Amino acid sequence: MFSTGQLTFVLFFVIAFVILIIFSYRKDASLHKREYKGAKWVLLGFIAFVALLFVIKNVLKG
Repeated sequence: MFSTGQLTFVLFFVIAFVILIIFSYRKDASLHKREYKGAKWVLLGFIAFVALLFVIKNVLKG
């Protein structure tokens, strides 16, 4: 399906991308802690909202 060259490129690309993301996150970690203090509550609220939609859907469907 894919040639050996394409699979090699994908492997190296994924490895390089993950390494770059890790380095970028570590560099900005202190900034993220300071600037995004309440972000976990926003995420929790979003997850609760989506869960509520699924509950409502299943209650009205049944």
